[in-house]
Amino acid sequence: MTSQLFANIYLNELDQFVKHELKVKYYLRYTDDFVIVHQDELYLKNTLFCIQKFLENILYLTLHPKKVLIRKYSQGIDFLGYVILPHHTVLRTKTRKRMFTKLKQRIKEHQRGNISQKTIEHSLQSYLGVLFHADAYEVSQNLWDGVWRWGNE
Repeated sequence: MTSQLFANIYLNELDQFVKHELKVKYYLRYTDDFVIVHQDELYLKNTLFCIQKFLENILYLTLHPKKVLIRKYSQGIDFLGYVILPHHTVLRTKTRKRMFTKLKQRIKEHQRGNISQKTIEHSLQSYLGVLFHADAYEVSQNLWDGVWRWGNE
C-alpha cells in the first residue's frame, strides 16, 4: 500500500537518527510502529525524549500520547497485532476478535451471493498465515471450526 511505502520513506530519517545518532541497539520499526528494547528504564525515557524532539523538530510529527509505553519485557511487547513474550508469541485479543468477526461477515456475504467461495478461502488463508507466527494452534482450529459452522447456519 502506498501509505506503508510513504511511511517507510518518510521515517527513514527517524531510523537513521535512532541507529546512528542515539546508537540504539535493539530498535524495530514497521511503518509507523516501533519498539526499542533495553533493560534500563531511565535509558528508555531519555531515548524517548530525544525521539520526541527529533520527530517534532525535524519531521514535524508527534507520538500518540496513549500509545507510548515503557514496560517490563516479562509483560510482553505489543507489536503488530501480537504480544511478544520472553518465550512465546501470542495473538493480541483484539486482533483475534477482529479476525473472527470479519471472517463471519465474509461468510454471510457469500451466503447472500455478494462474494465468491474463493474470496473466503483467501481470507482464511491470510488469517492462518497471521496465526502461523504466534503460538495459536487452538485459535487456528477454532477458526477452521467456525468457517464450517458459520457456513452451515
